[in-house]
Amino acid sequence: MALLETMVEHARPASLKQLSGETGLHPSTAHRILGVLVRHRLVDRVEPGAYRLGIRLLELGHIVKSRLNVRQEALPHMERLHRALNESVNLSVRQGDEIVYIERVLGGRSMMRIVHLVGDRAPLHITAVGKIFLMDGGVEQAREYARRTGLPPRTRNTLTSVPKLVQELERVRRQGFAFDNEELELGVRCIGAGIRDDEGRLIAGLSVSAPATRLDRAWAPMVKQTADEISRSLGFQSRFLSGQRDIVDRE
Repeated sequence: MALLETMVEHARPASLKQLSGETGLHPSTAHRILGVLVRHRLVDRVEPGAYRLGIRLLELGHIVKSRLNVRQEALPHMERLHRALNESVNLSVRQGDEIVYIERVLGGRSMMRIVHLVGDRAPLHITAVGKIFLMDGGVEQAREYARRTGLPPRTRNTLTSVPKLVQELERVRRQGFAFDNEELELGVRCIGAGIRDDEGRLIAGLSVSAPATRLDRAWAPMVKQTADEISRSLGFQSRFLSGQRDIVDRE
């Protein structure tokens, strides 16, 4: 990180000697780290001994930008859903085998307040939005996820077998929304639906979480409708969805 931050300060490619001196790293250590960064395209070696920030950072920046846009577009819809249900409304994205919460409008029977959460995460198979992402990848990718992670339990309700997970994902596919039945935390249930961009890609998920005694499964169509409204605000057209359902059906 020190090397990357130092290169930010240089408009032109910086030499190994400059980078080593400004970061306080031994030249051999700086050279080794730069080699790794070059292999991952985070840094470009433009000539022997001269380095600049790499094109991969631009690609990552576009990803971050798209997620920030999702937050911007989603928040007014999240606030409206909160006012209708008076429960916590969450926005999350997928990162590897987990979902990461990037926005939340907290429930509370007295007032609404917005809390920005960065980094809170949970495994895909124990969350409503995570199941949406697993369903979108198809059955084989879901099986690969199960083999890779072992489907670790979080509560006694967590789905820990592949057949039960596949059955659940089929139900999600038919409904267009998913439930977390106290699988992440006992006493808390959740309803989730997917958000797609202008190319039809599943890029985020909207969910409502509430105490198990209060959450009403009849809220699911409202959650899905709100997620669809966010998708449309991002340029999504329903013609993408029918094609993706065909793909899931074939799998």
